[in-house]
Amino acid sequence: MRKAELSRKTNETDIAVSLCIDGTGTREISTGVGFLDHMLEQLARHSLMDIKITVSGDVHIDDHHTTEDSGWALGQAFKEALGDRRGITRYGSSLLPMDETMSQVAVDLSGRPFLVWRVVLPSQTLGTMQTELFREWFQAFSMAAGITLHVENFYGVNTHHIIESCFKALARALRQATEIDPRSSEEIPSTKGTLGGSL
Repeated sequence: MRKAELSRKTNETDIAVSLCIDGTGTREISTGVGFLDHMLEQLARHSLMDIKITVSGDVHIDDHHTTEDSGWALGQAFKEALGDRRGITRYGSSLLPMDETMSQVAVDLSGRPFLVWRVVLPSQTLGTMQTELFREWFQAFSMAAGITLHVENFYGVNTHHIIESCFKALARALRQATEIDPRSSEEIPSTKGTLGGSL
């Protein structure tokens, strides 16, 4: 099974992560930031990855470091779990409706990290959390995972729905992209013959 465990400790956060790509969507999420927990639960449930993450962060300052570093740690675990990316479908996308909201995520598990973020959030905060931090989470995840990630919200009026639709779409796109292609299960899906870090 494709899985990884890691820990990451800085002066700002102390994180432990375990991730299994070939899971059933089980999750144990505790970041100290309630809405972030809710989004990571959606990521696990809809990707069918098993995710366990605990974060002790400097939330007495704000939620920035916890949000960004959790994305970085999960991305690192995801990259490690993918290994050499042999046999994967590589590409995935999801167009996802949520009530009045429609968002789309497309991914390429290329080894070349890049984020395109076309999401405008109507509210600056959800509870006490700054909503601008979600771009930081997606940026950190894509950089650490080594994936090209395009996130776009087409329309919506509820900030909660917009953010949640982006996480659910990411989950579904990752689920598709990490599936083993039965027609090419022993091949690296690149004419270069390698993925996971080469340009």
